[in-house]
Amino acid sequence: MITVNRRTLLKGALGSLAVASLTGCGGGGAPDGRLRAAFPTGGAKESLDPHTSSLFVDQARAKALFDTLVGYADDMSVVPRLAESWEPDATGTRWSIRLRAARFHDNRPVTAEDVLYSYRRIADPATSSPARKQFLDVDFAASRARSATELELVLHAPNFEFPSAWGAPATEIVPARTSDFTAPVGSGPFRFGSFRPGQPAVFRRFDGYWAGAPALAELEFVPVNDESARVAALLSGQVHYIHDISANSAQLVHGDGRAQLLAAPHGTMQAVALKVDRAPFDDPRLVQAVLSGVDREALVSVALSGHGQVGNDLFGKGLEHYPPDLPQRERDVDRARSLVREAGLEGLEFELLTSSVDPCFESASTLIAQQLAEVGLRVTARIGPAETYFSDIRTNGVAALTRTAPLPLTTFLAERMRSGAGTNNYTGYRSPEFDGLFHRAMSTVDGTERSRLLGDAQRLAREESGLLVWGFSDWNVAVSSAVSGIRAAPPNSLDWARFERASLG
Repeated sequence: MITVNRRTLLKGALGSLAVASLTGCGGGGAPDGRLRAAFPTGGAKESLDPHTSSLFVDQARAKALFDTLVGYADDMSVVPRLAESWEPDATGTRWSIRLRAARFHDNRPVTAEDVLYSYRRIADPATSSPARKQFLDVDFAASRARSATELELVLHAPNFEFPSAWGAPATEIVPARTSDFTAPVGSGPFRFGSFRPGQPAVFRRFDGYWAGAPALAELEFVPVNDESARVAALLSGQVHYIHDISANSAQLVHGDGRAQLLAAPHGTMQAVALKVDRAPFDDPRLVQAVLSGVDREALVSVALSGHGQVGNDLFGKGLEHYPPDLPQRERDVDRARSLVREAGLEGLEFELLTSSVDPCFESASTLIAQQLAEVGLRVTARIGPAETYFSDIRTNGVAALTRTAPLPLTTFLAERMRSGAGTNNYTGYRSPEFDGLFHRAMSTVDGTERSRLLGDAQRLAREESGLLVWGFSDWNVAVSSAVSGIRAAPPNSLDWARFERASLG
């Protein structure tokens, strides 16, 4: 029996659990036809309730057990799933949706009532769903099922991009009246087998899946929090798939014939959020000085070890509605120094919040501090706790490293840039002009004109919002050389963490 080094596995928060799990079976640790996927996990608070999922492992398990009305292509445009077709009225406030023929694991058909129940549950504050914001404009009193396979969703305001809400994480469709998810029933490619919080989850092939039965007999999610432990487990044959590895681990896997590296470009936006709603970054000259003073190519080369692409101070490179022909912002030290002097801020000191929550954050913060010292600014990196980092930076400090996985551009702009967007607006940006452009875009039926308006809104935000997007890191996963049917895909896309097409050679 092949085993993973116990000392390596114990580095992770759940290392001892991983040892017990990974050494529990012979023949490489997995029965024939069972693919084992190793993910960082949430421990004892985990649940299979798809509407409360927040971690990547939650989303991957939900994708296996359930389905959504639509999914996202790699560019975050929508593609049909349980929804066979959809159409808005002329106002963009009434959406007619037709469902495809699909069944739940207990053989009940997926109906319009199941969709309405799921969306009402997501929108209910008591559920605490991360997808709740996607449905705040839905008038559920007016929305209705027209038949078993047709429904109408009514909005309080026009939104010709509304279908993008239906594919967001935590928008899976569950059977009406479901409240207990200890042994959940979904319509996904795998049905429930076994699960306990903080321990492995085993799912079994659903032969009645609408898109065709999976090749795999079983799928097991194995909790391994430590990255080096995940890599060791893959290379020793204990697992077949490992999720979310750094550039250094990617280089190790890439050079080993026992595994394949799957790297998706534009996987994660890497940025600095400058809080423009408070001093000193309420001075636009200082914001522009920092934008001009940072060397994005050097950051990608050093902090990402070259495994990424240079950013251009906008989220969404490579996504639908990203502005075409946008000139690349280059480093201009002379301009940056001039702006600092003009603002009377030579020698200004400020803290740049960073954390080990992302493996590139700390090296990026060190390099940014060195680069900005050349334009007359004194930057000190302050490391915050990984467990609470993203909630801490919402209110604390004046500048912080941040990251975001791919989302539809309209979702990002609504939740991160629009006035009153809430806690996810890390820079505190508020602009009536931006809000007006965004509202006009959402109310515009013509797709070409809507994209143009969204481009104008993004160009405005690029200059004013305080978001310095210096790069996009590749999204790295790895699979055993015995695995086929899994491709590189950015997180949140349809093909990310999708296992029903996988097979074991």
